[in-house]
Amino acid sequence: MASAGSLLSEEQFLCPICLEVFSSPVTTPCGHNFCKDCIHRYWHSTSLCQCPMCKQRFSRRPELRVNTFIAEVADQFRRSVEKMATARCPQDPPADRAPPRTTQPGEVPCDVCPGSHVKALKSCLECLASYCAIHLEPHQILATFKRHNLIEPLMNMEDRVCKRHQKLLGLFCRSDHTYVCQTCAEKRHQKHNVVTLEEESRERRSQIGKMEDAMQQMIQGRQQRVEEIKRTIQAGRINAEREVREGSRVFADLVHSIQRSQAELIEVIDAKQKAAERRAAGLIEELEGEITELKRSSVELEQLVRTDDHLHLIRNVPSLRTPPNAKDWSEVSVPSVLYVGTVRRAARRAGSQFEETLKNEVKRLCDIELSRVQQCTVDVTLDPDTAHPKLIISDNGKQVAHGNKALNLPDNPERFYPGISVLGREGFSSGRFYYEVQVKGKTEWDIGVGRESVNKKGGNTLNPERGYWTLGLRNRTEYWALTTPPVPLPLPEKPQTVGVYVDWDAGQVSFYNVDSRSHIYSFTGYIFTERLYPYFNPRKNNGGVNSAPLVISPVSYLNSSPSLFTSS
Repeated sequence: MASAGSLLSEEQFLCPICLEVFSSPVTTPCGHNFCKDCIHRYWHSTSLCQCPMCKQRFSRRPELRVNTFIAEVADQFRRSVEKMATARCPQDPPADRAPPRTTQPGEVPCDVCPGSHVKALKSCLECLASYCAIHLEPHQILATFKRHNLIEPLMNMEDRVCKRHQKLLGLFCRSDHTYVCQTCAEKRHQKHNVVTLEEESRERRSQIGKMEDAMQQMIQGRQQRVEEIKRTIQAGRINAEREVREGSRVFADLVHSIQRSQAELIEVIDAKQKAAERRAAGLIEELEGEITELKRSSVELEQLVRTDDHLHLIRNVPSLRTPPNAKDWSEVSVPSVLYVGTVRRAARRAGSQFEETLKNEVKRLCDIELSRVQQCTVDVTLDPDTAHPKLIISDNGKQVAHGNKALNLPDNPERFYPGISVLGREGFSSGRFYYEVQVKGKTEWDIGVGRESVNKKGGNTLNPERGYWTLGLRNRTEYWALTTPPVPLPLPEKPQTVGVYVDWDAGQVSFYNVDSRSHIYSFTGYIFTERLYPYFNPRKNNGGVNSAPLVISPVSYLNSSPSLFTSS
């Protein structure tokens, strides 16, 4: 070694197979030297027994012994290299060199420096050690070490050594998803998909790039969803303000109507009271006149009784046999005006008018609302691939009923079982949609919408937590909003056709009685993240009692003037 004063070159101390300094060197009959393990491994991997260098064949595998001379020389070479590596210690650097920087928390220390407080500059994958700038010099000077793979400093280099063979984990087995050394690959993973760490790293980098692209798309999608939700909330706020203004106007009109009725009632009562007072005043005046006249006649009678003039008494007695002409006041009365019943009747009339006005206004608003959502009508057909085997679906995909016999259908993951249900073909992941279902003649049914990922196997409890927003009928007249827990709906009129309206962006599902054009129930305040599909469950036919089908019916729009929609 030139640097050590040797007559031999550095390459002469390296095994031609592993290119490392000889370890237990042996000499073949042809005169070439190899590490003992390397030549045996080579012969084990081939059917021919020959020299890897000159290709000379041997009739049988020769018995090899360690070449003590080569081993001693290689050992001296190894010690000279180590002596050079440790000749200058970072603890005592030359005067022209700054002291090496000590490690900070999280940094890798040099494995050679005493105390391991000096920061490592590189880690060697062959030596499985980390070196500071000074102890790294042999890797920069000697040809043997120049071939080593240097990387950025890493902690725990011993984790890169095979625990079984004490060799570098330089390969990756894709079959077993584990790191292996060369010996592991040759003995335990011969038929596996084994690649170098560099090749696996390139593959992983490619996967990381794809994952980053996918994550960026997910981030953009979620950012767009956030903006959509914000726009939905803003639109909902505007709609709420508009509804408040409309409601305030309606109730202001109602209050004005009540006040007007109250003023009219007061005016009528006041007029009647004044008329009664005038009538009473006239009667009192007439009565007082008759009282005066009667008192005068009474005085005259008393004077006649006391007179001694008999002729005068007789002449005047005939005129006093009957009382003076006077009105019979027993049948004369003054009617009372302020009967409580009168006021109550007036109040009832006003209340009835208020109730009628309110009812008409609510009906008008419901009419407007239903007409508005009917503008979002979509064409819905049933999906046979999701239908329970006992469901009978019409050829046009618009009717479904429960049959007594199960059809021979494949049990695909999309098919409901045992729930007697079916979804629509069409799914919606944005915007608004509306459709109508005829339920005439049925005693039980469930209709609404369901998430794309709903569990179609096993139990089929209907509620928003399980991905269903539905309305149901039980026992002919019991209507329920299928929430948690279900909410009873005492409907004044039994619907024959039910309208289903979904505002995906606003998180709303509403149901309407199309016949009476009235609102039944609304699920509100939800955030939908999946595609929604129309949901239908005709329920069991119960021996024919509930055999009528659910029918997706065409929408009949209300003939309304354009002004009907100006407030929406």
